[in-house]
Amino acid sequence: MELETISSISTPMGEGAIAIVRLSGHDAIEIADRLYKGKKSLLEVESHTINYGHIIDPETAEVVEEVMVAVMRAPRTYTRENIVEINCHGGIMTVNRILELTLSHGARLAEPGEFTKRAFLNGRIDLSQAEGIMDFIRSKTDRASKVAMNQIEGRLSTMIKGLRQSILEILAQVEVNIDYPEYDDVEEATTQFLLAEARKIEQAIDELLTTGAQGKILREGLSTVIVGKPNVGKSSMLNTLIQDNKAIVTEVAGTTRDVLEEYVNVRGVPLRLVDTAGIRETEDIVEKIGVERSREALSKADLILYVLNYNEALTESDYQLAEVIKNEDVIVIINKTDLEQKLDIAEVKKMMGDAPIVETSMLSQAGIDQLEEQIAKLFFEGAVQQQDMTYVSNARHISLLKSAKTSINEAMNAASMGVPIDMVQIDLIRTWELLGEVIGEEVSDSLIDQLFSQFCLGK
Repeated sequence: MELETISSISTPMGEGAIAIVRLSGHDAIEIADRLYKGKKSLLEVESHTINYGHIIDPETAEVVEEVMVAVMRAPRTYTRENIVEINCHGGIMTVNRILELTLSHGARLAEPGEFTKRAFLNGRIDLSQAEGIMDFIRSKTDRASKVAMNQIEGRLSTMIKGLRQSILEILAQVEVNIDYPEYDDVEEATTQFLLAEARKIEQAIDELLTTGAQGKILREGLSTVIVGKPNVGKSSMLNTLIQDNKAIVTEVAGTTRDVLEEYVNVRGVPLRLVDTAGIRETEDIVEKIGVERSREALSKADLILYVLNYNEALTESDYQLAEVIKNEDVIVIINKTDLEQKLDIAEVKKMMGDAPIVETSMLSQAGIDQLEEQIAKLFFEGAVQQQDMTYVSNARHISLLKSAKTSINEAMNAASMGVPIDMVQIDLIRTWELLGEVIGEEVSDSLIDQLFSQFCLGK
């Protein structure tokens, strides 16, 4: 069944040097040609060429815009359909006018992610590669973009396809052994073969899952919450790390009334950095709401930066907060070291156990490098430096791989207990299906629609 030709703006809305309206589908070139006036008809130009001309309103013969039009004929395109990209001057009115003309002359507005969805449906990429494209667009650091690019290039797909092929070979060999037995102990030999091969698959899945935590951090960012009493320098720290004055900094306790959130790249680690209202008892209604939101953010944090004041002795509220967070991943930051020391650091170490301690001064920027080094060390310990690793960064993939591991374990346990081989094969087949869901070989239409709806328009 031939799909409708779709059209959308593929560049961010707003003023800019260039904007692009993209069409994809069987009639993409014909629709664009109805609006285009140049030296040659777009129907006659070579594929993969860019052509100078003008967009004309066919109803009024009015010149709408001066354009460069790229023509790419199927199947050597992103979607494996005919694609036209109309490059015009950036501006909301102009680009919307061109889009409206394409829609009134035969195209329909593309849904979010529909161009990439068509690339998947037409067999150009698999589902994990499509998700890699979305991850690449949203990546916050160089390392995150490299992980996504590896996925786009099909490294994860290749590994998954290899595991699925290995399972098929196990099933085939088991069938041969059962149907054409050469020895009296064929059942025992078959069980031993199955166990040995299944362990190899389990090990390979395990290796992928070991990268899952780091890959997920690279993809989604490390949820990092800055906590401490009011006026210990939390907002100054946020401003220092993001190198901007996003948080209001004053000497007045309780200035931060809500949760502020920013992304920052620390030594290749993307932090989703959250500055919270100081956690304390207060009668101020607005500040009280901020404190409650701080507690909520704390419960969801991957990393906690606990800020103490070098110029202030520990209080009961410090001990109470330390008790709440001491079993989490915490870095203790002793701030304001440019002031007179009143804090007992030995007592801080006793209170926080093995948590690393970094001394800083936001005023003089002292200790910032050591803080960044501790964050990178705490989460990666150098493992992320391996550029050739295939990271699993998608929560859907991690969940499916965990289920596949469970299924292959059930197959091995059943075989070890002497369960009939044909029953063991059911778990092997289920493992094969779960791995297929990672790359879209075994996946429902509703899941496909849900995944691609998360893409931006025009991609």
